[in-house]
Parts: sequence; structure tokens; C-alpha cells
Amino acid sequence: MASIKNKSKLAATQSKQAKNNASPKATLQLFMQENIDRMHRLGKVRTGETYTCTLNSFMRFRQGKDVLWKDFDADLTASYEAYLKSTGVSMNTISFYNRILRAVYNRAVEKGFTKQVFPFKNVYTGVEKTIRRGLPIKTIRNIRNMDLSHCPSLDYARDMFLFSFYTRGMSFVDMAYLKKNDLKNGILTYRRKKTGQRLCIRWERDMQDILEKYHISQESPYLLPIIHKIGKEERKQYNNALHLVNKKLKFIGSILQLSIPLTMYVARHSWATVAKSKNIPLSVISEGMGHDSENTTLIYLASLNTEIIDKANKLILDLL
Repeated sequence: MASIKNKSKLAATQSKQAKNNASPKATLQLFMQENIDRMHRLGKVRTGETYTCTLNSFMRFRQGKDVLWKDFDADLTASYEAYLKSTGVSMNTISFYNRILRAVYNRAVEKGFTKQVFPFKNVYTGVEKTIRRGLPIKTIRNIRNMDLSHCPSLDYARDMFLFSFYTRGMSFVDMAYLKKNDLKNGILTYRRKKTGQRLCIRWERDMQDILEKYHISQESPYLLPIIHKIGKEERKQYNNALHLVNKKLKFIGSILQLSIPLTMYVARHSWATVAKSKNIPLSVISEGMGHDSENTTLIYLASLNTEIIDKANKLILDLL
């Protein structure tokens, strides 16, 4: 009888262990996917996408096999880094993946799903200096003055690039979701998708000139011609538009024989580069671009008056 009870107890324990091993507590993939789903529910779509990209990379390394938290150690992360290097991934990308995995791991530790064994102590999580992507004002002027009337798609890509530059390096995703009612009394007000920070930009003639080139239907709530089918996979429309614009911008860059690939992100770097060249204080540049303390190495001063930032932007635009 005792033997039967012991066998039943053992079976129950094994069943419980098997159940735990199938729960989000036990494995990286299940726990990370749970976090990704939570980000999407909270509207943090871009963050969710970066986590998804990292998870997909790690699962390719694992050939689709999940890993238990108890097996997640320094040897595993070292093997993953070696795998990434073998595929030609840059060190900054390796650091990006490692830092996201570390954040997920630390969250699992906080929730008591695993013990802290510091699995990332021997892998790269720093940031290497990248090739400077900011363009001088002379090059921005050359881009603006190109005659692209023969090719509307190139003309459109150039206009989106310039609009970003005119608006202190606004990111393409923020441009895509600008609403008509964000522009009131000569002030464009929006919140950054990345940080939630609220920014106000004085509306300038250069911005209005671009707006007047494109027809936006009265039914559309959006300010720019990026999302056309309202309520229909808008995120996909934005991604497709960004891919197309960057493709056309790279072609424009090749025409001008630029030393770096021309993309929308270059517009953001360029505004900062030109602002710095005109001795605009770093604190003003930082405030103007909507940086936060997590995404920049700048030391911030007290919040600046928007009028100071607008004067800085007007100074840059007047150089064109």
C-alpha cells in the first residue's frame, strides 16, 4: 500500500513539474512572448517589435527549441554571441539583442521565476561608435534643390526627408501619425511614439510648402500622405511607406554621391549636426529632438522655453 502511495506521489510531482515547465515561468520563449503581448496591449508597439525581433533571432540560434530558465547561463549567452558573429551581425546589433534578453531575464528574476546567475557578464552589451550620419547644411540644401519633378516617388521621398529635417528631426513613425488637429494656431503639437514626450514646434513656411503639394482627403484625420487606408493595417502601411521612402532616398544619395546611405534617420542626425555646428547649446538640441535620459548621453538642464527651441529651428531653416 505504501509503495502504491509513493508511486502516486511521485507521479503527481512529475505531473506538477511538467505543468510548470510548460508555463511562462519556466522558459524564455513563453515568458518573452507574454511580455511582448503585454506591450502590444499597452500600445507599446515599437518596443514589442524590437522584442519580437530579438526573440526570433535567439530562436533561430536555438533552431526553434525553447530553453528553460534553469539552463539559461553564461555558456548559453556566449554561444549565442558567437553564433551572431558568425552570421556577420554588427557588434552594436549584438549588444542590442543581448541588452533586450538581459532585460527579460532580469524581469524573470524579479518575479522569482529563476535565480540570478549573471549570464550576461561575459558578452558584449556596450555601444560602439558608428559612422557619422549627419549631413552638413550644404548637402541638405543640395537635396532640397534637386529637380525631381520627373519622378514623383523620388520627389515624395525627398519631401518626407525634408519635413523631418524641418521639424527638428521628427521620426517617420511620428510623422505618419500626425493628425490634422495637431496643427493649431501655427503650432504643431504631438507626442513621440518612442517616449511619450510632448513636443511643440512652430509651423514654418517650409513645412507648409510640403503640405500644400499633396492632396489629403477630407475624411482622413492624418496630416501627411503616409497612411491612406484609415483603420486598415495602419502599422503595416507605415512600415511599407518607410521601406519605400528609404529605398528612394538611397537612390537620391547615390545620385549625389554621398558617402553614407541616405535614409530618414539621417534627417534626424543632420538636424543635430547642423545645430551643433551653429553653436546651439546641447541642452537646446536635446530638448528640441525630444531625447530622454535613457536614450542619450547628454546631461539635461531644466526644461527650456519652447520659444528658444523654435528660434534655434528657424535659424537652421534660414540657412537653406
